[in-house]
Amino acid sequence: MTQTASADLDAALNAGEHTLPRLLQHWARATPDALALREKDLGIWNRITWRQYHDTARRFALGLLHLGFRRGDRLAIAGEDSPEWMYADLATQAIGGVTVGIYPTNPWPELQYIVHHSNSRFVVCGDQEQVDKVLDATSRHEVGLPDVAKIIAVDMKGMRHYPRDRLLSFDEVLELGDRHAAGSPEQARAFDDGIAATRPDDTCMLVYTSGTTGPPKGAMLSHRNLIVTTDKLRRHFGLDRTNMEVVCYLPLCHVAERAFSTVMHTMTGGVVNYAESIDTVQVNLREIAPTVFLGVPRIWEKLQQGIVMRMQDATRFQRWAFERCYASGKALFERVEQRGGERGFAERLQFFVLWLLMFRNLQKFIGLDRMRCGFCGGASVSPEVLKFFRIIGLPVHQVYGMTESGGVIFHQHAGAGRLGATGTPIEGLNWKIAEDGELIVKHPAVFKGYIHDDNATAATVQDGWLHTGDVVALAPNGELMIVDRKKAIIITSGGKNISPSEIENALKDSIYIREAIVLGDGRHFLSALIQIDYETVGKWAQEKRLAFTTYRSLSQLAEVRELVDVEVRRVNKLFARVENVRKFVILEKELDHDDGELTATQKVRRSAIGKKFAKEIEVIYGGGTA
Repeated sequence: MTQTASADLDAALNAGEHTLPRLLQHWARATPDALALREKDLGIWNRITWRQYHDTARRFALGLLHLGFRRGDRLAIAGEDSPEWMYADLATQAIGGVTVGIYPTNPWPELQYIVHHSNSRFVVCGDQEQVDKVLDATSRHEVGLPDVAKIIAVDMKGMRHYPRDRLLSFDEVLELGDRHAAGSPEQARAFDDGIAATRPDDTCMLVYTSGTTGPPKGAMLSHRNLIVTTDKLRRHFGLDRTNMEVVCYLPLCHVAERAFSTVMHTMTGGVVNYAESIDTVQVNLREIAPTVFLGVPRIWEKLQQGIVMRMQDATRFQRWAFERCYASGKALFERVEQRGGERGFAERLQFFVLWLLMFRNLQKFIGLDRMRCGFCGGASVSPEVLKFFRIIGLPVHQVYGMTESGGVIFHQHAGAGRLGATGTPIEGLNWKIAEDGELIVKHPAVFKGYIHDDNATAATVQDGWLHTGDVVALAPNGELMIVDRKKAIIITSGGKNISPSEIENALKDSIYIREAIVLGDGRHFLSALIQIDYETVGKWAQEKRLAFTTYRSLSQLAEVRELVDVEVRRVNKLFARVENVRKFVILEKELDHDDGELTATQKVRRSAIGKKFAKEIEVIYGGGTA
């Protein structure tokens, strides 16, 4: 790409003139043969250029027009991450439509709610499983899906005998696009004309919130909402097409993955690699070695656990070497932190030796040896997890944002990296802390409101100020610190306000604890519902020669309870007595999205816990408030 083209792009982004389809068009013209996407098929990473990306999106858009798609229509996408997901997404936006993402793990009732509530006329499904959900939502629900005109399947395997009155394959829509383009010069220009007609303030996608306290709400986001926040990250970290390569593995209907694999991607002209599945992320990371990596807390925890578990299986000498190098690295990190984060020549030399001896191999083991910058967001995370990665030389920055803020609005960087904090505001953000501690922000990134829910919109955005619902505080160095969600704060019977997330994160620092839910609102003491980590506790039990067959049988072993009790007592020492977990129950089942205990983003639905685990809570509190 020429310097002129790059300067023109920056100027347009500065002026807020771009939309996502225009950015796609820009790279297809400026660097048509450059690599844009990679997808693994039968063990081979297949390359897709910017020209191919653009042309396939164009064919799909024209196919939608041929099927009767109109400006303002909504298209839902239910499926795993893939190039087809993005073709459908940007094709829809290019012709004035709105994309509605649906988690592939959503059961059919949740899919039905979102498709019906959003009035989607077209649904793109990744495979037979997703098509079946749409058909179930149509036939098994009294409301059905009357607005849906066509169901488009990417993979038609297993659907040879399905009725084809509304069902088409993705390839058939592409062929219809070719036929539409051949109809007349005007029809052939429809895609380019549609892109030219897009405006920064057009609603381009609906993102349905996780719904931890009720039915999900559809947040309306414009091109401007998404671009202005992500552009601040791009500029701050100096990301461009030469150093921007990511692995796409979080659901694309989540605003965090969309910010990196769509918005950042189309702004920088970098490369997106699609992970085969969430279960193969660690393998795919080692194959790709991305330069930029966004991880939710659970991913960073799993990467850390992977190293710890690998060391447990290593030889005695390897374990000794790891422990010595890690202890030296930890002492070095803490010494540098006390001096404000600046490394002198001696510290740089010491780290280089540790890197050669141990940390380089650890970074390669998890596939992040090329990582230029890493980000952690989506939920609260234990400072100890981030500390681990910083010790071994991986710069992981905590970021804060939400769907309604259009993405990241606070982020850490080289000058602001306090553990437990979440950084400083993006340039141009107006923000303040209300009397009750809630963070309130005003910025062009603030969303356009909730579709079909004026009351919820009015309660969330008041006089242009977005009420985030998060209670915050300021660290001594001025960084923002997230205390907890306002609705999650526990008020004990003694009137003490307690943030459960800090205690829960400390419990989840243990490799043996997968999930922890701290209880105590209106009670005399705190308690916890604990889900053990089946993999690590199972391995521990095997080494102890303890017999078990399932998660349930493992969780009920007396030895496992003793193991967890040690971890709970360790955590209690970190907190004031009033914040100690006095009693706990190990759950007999793993928390599950299908059972309504977790959201699609794996956050605990606190509103459902009291009903779902009434028996366990009865065991702890005996049915009273004591």
